[in-house]
Amino acid sequence: MSNDNPLFALAAIISSGVHTLNDAYSQRGHSFPSLTEPFRPGPLDDDKDVADATHLIVAAAHQIIATVRKPMDTFLDYAPAMYMSRTLGFADEMNIADLLKDKPEGMHVDDIGAKIDVDSVTLARILRYLATRHVFREVAPNVFANNRLSSFMEKVHPIEEIKPKSLTLYDGAPAAAFVGHATDETFKSLDNFSSFVRDRKAKDPPFKLTFKTQKTLWQWYEEPDNQWRGRRFAAAMKGFGDHIPSSAYIEGFDWQSLKPDSVVVDVGGSLGTAMLVLVNAFPHLKFVVQDLEPVIVDARKFWDEKAPELVSSGQVSFQGAGNFFEPQVSKQTDVYFLRLVLHDWPDSANEKILNNLRAVAAPHTKIVIFDTIMPLACPDEAGPPPPPFPLLANLGLAVGGFLTMLDLQMLTSFNGQERTFTQFVELGARTGWKFEGVKPGMLSAFVFSTA
Repeated sequence: MSNDNPLFALAAIISSGVHTLNDAYSQRGHSFPSLTEPFRPGPLDDDKDVADATHLIVAAAHQIIATVRKPMDTFLDYAPAMYMSRTLGFADEMNIADLLKDKPEGMHVDDIGAKIDVDSVTLARILRYLATRHVFREVAPNVFANNRLSSFMEKVHPIEEIKPKSLTLYDGAPAAAFVGHATDETFKSLDNFSSFVRDRKAKDPPFKLTFKTQKTLWQWYEEPDNQWRGRRFAAAMKGFGDHIPSSAYIEGFDWQSLKPDSVVVDVGGSLGTAMLVLVNAFPHLKFVVQDLEPVIVDARKFWDEKAPELVSSGQVSFQGAGNFFEPQVSKQTDVYFLRLVLHDWPDSANEKILNNLRAVAAPHTKIVIFDTIMPLACPDEAGPPPPPFPLLANLGLAVGGFLTMLDLQMLTSFNGQERTFTQFVELGARTGWKFEGVKPGMLSAFVFSTA
């Protein structure tokens, strides 16, 4: 068996990864979670070695399928992928995972259809489509049950209390929230994707064109009829944020090097959750959560609940400000902190954001940008070490899959983008910020100075 042969090499990666997973769980006295059983949090969900092995398995599995399958068969899978979005969105809207909760024996489509007022024959076709792709499980003819994937879409509230479009519908249910967001406003915006991309002068993203609005997505979420969507989006993003270890913020910059009472301004900080991590780790610093006035109202409530003593002592304060494109109100600051801000905007807008910060920066001011780095699918000297042969440099769908999807979602919703390492450095240089270094991670930390 030659490692120069791509098929053998991919198979070896999968086999090695499976052994790594099995050994990790066996050492803890656990079996690897079953696909047929509902999801339950496990002791190795956040284990780095397990995550690394999983990425390699997923990357190799997708690549070996793409290699051995006839090209036409692959396109017969890829091109009609809109049915996956639509059926997942339907399942979320109808709360089917919640109907099947705690029913390992499953429910017949006649009973499911009666509860949601949907024709059972059509419903069976939809659920069978999903079950064939391992979302839900057909346990007997026309009888469906939850499995590890579908159960992850369950909402927190009991099925009897679920009310469509309620503000709290998706609280605590990040998977369902992401499915709802992706298959609703994002999916609908794709109607204008091609026309937007082909128009070199277009500035309004597909979202604005589809919903016939001049408001940004954030402003649109504030409309009375869309507030539940905004809350859903927040729940989805909180789920993503919860997977970012606190060490990413703590280790992303040498905070200990700052003098006592140095000020860190969280620009566009929302509730200031990242500052809560930092203030506990570096009590010698002062932190300012800066955002639009309506957001600051919610931020104050968050801190009144989580750490009111830090607010009353003045260690944490709040600053209502205009949008990113107005002059920065916090001047001569020690550190400006931007988390997942720049990917929402095109380069022209980000140049204004960073120029505004540079205009009021002191000689010692630094800017720390936490954002994702878009990895290339080919070898890149500026990128991470290459993975095992013959995997794509960005690990294909295991890593690059999410980030390339997120990149197109930014394009669709905001005309924003996920940026490569080089694009971040160049953006800093164009706005008077000198690149000092980067700490790679789920969210990478770019550090720039005025020098």
